[in-house]
Amino acid sequence: MAFVKENHPGILEKEGHSCQSSGKIYDICDFIHDVLKPDKIPARFPHKVSIHNSCHGVRELLISAPSELNIPYYNKLRDLLEMVEGIDVFEPSHIDECCGFGGMFAVEEQAVSTCMGRDKVNDHIATGAEYITGADSSCLMHMQGVIEREKLPIKILHVVEILASQS
Repeated sequence: MAFVKENHPGILEKEGHSCQSSGKIYDICDFIHDVLKPDKIPARFPHKVSIHNSCHGVRELLISAPSELNIPYYNKLRDLLEMVEGIDVFEPSHIDECCGFGGMFAVEEQAVSTCMGRDKVNDHIATGAEYITGADSSCLMHMQGVIEREKLPIKILHVVEILASQS
């Protein structure tokens, strides 16, 4: 999503193409939070959930505040999830540390990527959560692979699935 939002408008700029969709590209959670601005979400999810803040979501889409900027903390996913009935929301101790996926990084540096994924999943498990959620499917798939290989006691669910849940 970050690539499309940040790079799509300028891809054909040298050929004289003027992008008409620039400024209209949103991550789904960013759209719900900043455009729709709901005051309630008609969802129910009576579970403990730990939020995964992806690198792209934090640093390019600004879905949450990057810790390295030392600015007041905000998290749009948390804001949305807290409107869900019955949910307990947590964040890991290293709130915006990378899970190790990083596209080609996971292929070229498989051992390091796997170790980072394991560390991140364990950081989420330490919150006491039953589920890890986030807006970046790549990160979630990477952590799901770690969970399945190591038979760890936590599940993965995309944040939109929770926002639409009637459990």
